[in-house]
Amino acid sequence: MGYESSLLSCIFFLIFSSLLLLLNSHRVPLPVNLQSLTALSFEEAYTQLFGDSNLMLLRDGKTVHISLDERTGSGFASQDLYLHGFFSASIKLPSDYAAGVVVAFYMSNGDVFEKNHDELDFEFLGNIRGREWRVQTNVYGNGSTGFGREERYQFWFDPTEDFHNYSILWSKNRILFYIDNIPIREVVRTEAMAAHFPSKPMSLYATIWDGSNWATSGGRYKVNYKYAPYIAEFADLILHGCAVDPIDHLSTCRGHETKLYDSITATSEQLSAMKKLRRKHMTYSYCYDGERYPTPPPECSADAREAEQFEGAGSGRSGHRRRHGKRRHRAAAAVAVAAKEMTDTL
Repeated sequence: MGYESSLLSCIFFLIFSSLLLLLNSHRVPLPVNLQSLTALSFEEAYTQLFGDSNLMLLRDGKTVHISLDERTGSGFASQDLYLHGFFSASIKLPSDYAAGVVVAFYMSNGDVFEKNHDELDFEFLGNIRGREWRVQTNVYGNGSTGFGREERYQFWFDPTEDFHNYSILWSKNRILFYIDNIPIREVVRTEAMAAHFPSKPMSLYATIWDGSNWATSGGRYKVNYKYAPYIAEFADLILHGCAVDPIDHLSTCRGHETKLYDSITATSEQLSAMKKLRRKHMTYSYCYDGERYPTPPPECSADAREAEQFEGAGSGRSGHRRRHGKRRHRAAAAVAVAAKEMTDTL
């Protein structure tokens, strides 16, 4: 009996080991629980872009305050480039009068690909007292800034009273924008979009700056520095993606890791919630801007209810003008990172 028991144990061990090898050889993707990902401190994953003392670290670098005053705005960026992943932050916006103030949480590679950059944006647009902030999402691929894919929404809560979570899921074939874990927008890669779907490595950015010339009522209301400093608070910073070598732009992810992001889709319940939210709170979509696009872009699939609410609307309700303030200091950040690396090696 002892011999037979040992033999059975050996056989079981061999079968189990073979099964593990088989699973690994086929690179079976493991599920990702987006809500259980660990936040990183500022020192672990980010670098300051600009704004000197207008960027402040709290809670051992787990919370970041960036501010805008008469001197300058401020911002920070991820130390690495990423090709696909999940990127998230809890953000609390400045209160009181905030006309002309723009807070951006976005991905871009404009510093690397100046003429054909990609970009995924959350842009938060300040307003006069008594009127709420608005949030805008933008998708640009391969330098398609002249063919923007912007959408704008009213908030269904006060984003200045407490932190709320904003997330971007970017995979090879899908982009999802979330607010408080509810998807507000899904962009699925199609043949019609071709190179306009973001497909090159990007860095993650967070900035606050003066957008007086366009952000509030087309520039009618400017930043009033009597109310400065305007402070945007960031916490729960999550970077979960395929880091890319900055020299050759090759991803460090293996095949099964990249499939993790492709496997994440919105559930039927999430899609239902997204439709309801969009019908109630979306105030502009490029797909229904007949003035700007007499023929809707090919990837737009008309939603009858959405089309009805935007009937007769034009570009006057959009914010599709290009903004230059948020990327201008990336080169300086690269120099700072290089200097830090040299110091660390000494």
